[in-house]
Amino acid sequence: MHHLKRKFRNQRLKLKNLSTRIFYGKSLVLSQATSYDVIGEYKQSKIRYYAAENKKYQEPLVFVAPLAIKMDIYDLYPYRSLVKYYTEQGFDVYLVDWGKFGYKDHHLSFIHFIDEAIPSCIDQIRSHSKSDQVSLHGWSMAGVFVMLYTALREPNYVKNLIVLGSPVDSYASGSIGRLYERVNTLLERHHLLQHKIYQGAIPKRLTHTPGILNAIGFKILDPKGWYEGHKQLLMNLDNTKLLHEHATLGFFLNHMIDYPGGVNQDMLLNIWLRNPLKNGVIELQDKKIELKNIRCSLLVGAGRSDQMVTADAVRPLTELTNSPDVTFTLIPGGHLGLMSNQNSADEFWPKLANWLAERSTPI
Repeated sequence: MHHLKRKFRNQRLKLKNLSTRIFYGKSLVLSQATSYDVIGEYKQSKIRYYAAENKKYQEPLVFVAPLAIKMDIYDLYPYRSLVKYYTEQGFDVYLVDWGKFGYKDHHLSFIHFIDEAIPSCIDQIRSHSKSDQVSLHGWSMAGVFVMLYTALREPNYVKNLIVLGSPVDSYASGSIGRLYERVNTLLERHHLLQHKIYQGAIPKRLTHTPGILNAIGFKILDPKGWYEGHKQLLMNLDNTKLLHEHATLGFFLNHMIDYPGGVNQDMLLNIWLRNPLKNGVIELQDKKIELKNIRCSLLVGAGRSDQMVTADAVRPLTELTNSPDVTFTLIPGGHLGLMSNQNSADEFWPKLANWLAERSTPI
């Protein structure tokens, strides 16, 4: 009888948790619990400052976020927060939050971010931190941003550069890369069409994508991860921690932000289809950017199970710069997991903290 009562209570708990997850999911969200100050702005973008709990190093760690995502991924759970972890290691942390883009921003392209927005934000961070140099971190599209910014501007104040999950040889990125290579080969056979597409004949307003499409696209690119997450929840509805984590990650994935049309074109046409970074050079508008201009300490990372941007697509960056100090590492997880999962927190976060500590100025 006691066993039946316990089983009945457990079933009631599961039904209650399922109902809460479906109808009141937002009440379960744990992200962005760490306090911060806004110390600067650039148009609609804001610069967040997370003060070190016991500052040990002069150079701050600057996270530049990709577009389309909310900042939840940098502060996902109170017990597993990227920004909180590094403040606990003694680093002042800054996060460039791009804010929300709308259709009015469809004209924005890579150059806006790497030659205007990031330089402005870094100048404000250097002033606020009273540190001449910074450590700069970019994941996914933001990794491309910080890589190209450092190569274009050649700033001697970027002391350490961290690039994670960013395509450099896009054709090497598994089945997705092979698809882009085949499409580009087809375009090369139709020179007029190729010229029109690559020379800006497609209006940027047509390639602007709203946040809801970006959210759907992210799930389509990783259907296995999306399915496994729901399956795990349904099999463990009595696990309160898992319930909160599923709601928190779901809230992050379901509330993405617009991609400006110009950025979409640069990412699709100039990074993935043409694949110029494989040779270390890319031309954006009237600017020629060469990766050999990167001379700071460089850490390059790729997700072990990342199917969106595979390790083979990321690794070539290690051989294309003039940095005398290059480290390559594999990180547990896929494209999203390398930033946020428990294995990455256990294995990679301490590795990056040690790498930074060895290359930062102790106070």
